[in-house]
Amino acid sequence: MKVHPFKIPKPENSALIYQEDIEAVFYDKLHQHNEIQISFIEKGNGTLLVGDHISSYVENDIFIIGSNLPHAFKSDKHGATESKMLSLFFTESSFGDTFFELSEFKELNRFFVKSTKGLVVKSNKSDIIECFKKLKKASKLERFILLLEILKRIATAKSETLSTFIYEKTYSDNEGNRMRHVFEYTMTNYQKDISLETIANEANMTKNAFCKYFKKRTNKTYVTFLNEIRVEHATRLLEQQVDLPIIEIAELSGFNNLSNFNRQYKKVKGHIPSFVRKRV
Repeated sequence: MKVHPFKIPKPENSALIYQEDIEAVFYDKLHQHNEIQISFIEKGNGTLLVGDHISSYVENDIFIIGSNLPHAFKSDKHGATESKMLSLFFTESSFGDTFFELSEFKELNRFFVKSTKGLVVKSNKSDIIECFKKLKKASKLERFILLLEILKRIATAKSETLSTFIYEKTYSDNEGNRMRHVFEYTMTNYQKDISLETIANEANMTKNAFCKYFKKRTNKTYVTFLNEIRVEHATRLLEQQVDLPIIEIAELSGFNNLSNFNRQYKKVKGHIPSFVRKRV
């Protein structure tokens, strides 16, 4: 999805940017920026959208979001009272056009290749988190050294790719506005019935034109996108509201009946909702 560019506030003569987001909710507008982003979720939980990928995020998650990869963190307003994310931003050319091409950084090649579609780190997390917690009080030189340490540990860690598809063409601002509005409308109203006619009208398009437009830019249908958002919301309720009946969770997540909920949930997660309850 193409969205409005989002420029990271950059201090003069700084090649590496450290940012702390401490808010009730994170910046939740679908956006992109030239910098590669490495983020540690210290507090909070919610829904993450990266490219064509939708999943939940929780405390202690570590994400890598590639250059110009559209993304948004949609905080769960019913979760923690405060959300906190620590992030580093840099580009492959931040320290010189050929800096990361030096033979000394050969082991980082896989990091840069894989980061283009986004990553979630699955191992070495405690060591990476320890580095993140040192960043606030670190000098610029120390932050640069910590970045290299973080990159080294991510490069050797187990990770999972987030987005499976990237639409590489450049869009106009009007197109960016349209896709961001579709995302925001869906995230706000997914618990309600959203017909294709309704969402197409929100995008100021005919139904057929919208369906083709959305599929071409996300590699999935709008209905699939909507169901994935609903399933992620349902998963959080299944894990956090253990006394809530599954049929009620289905209704709160926007599904009109239990059989459809079970079917769509299995399509997205590979198992039915009751399987989650057994693990809680």
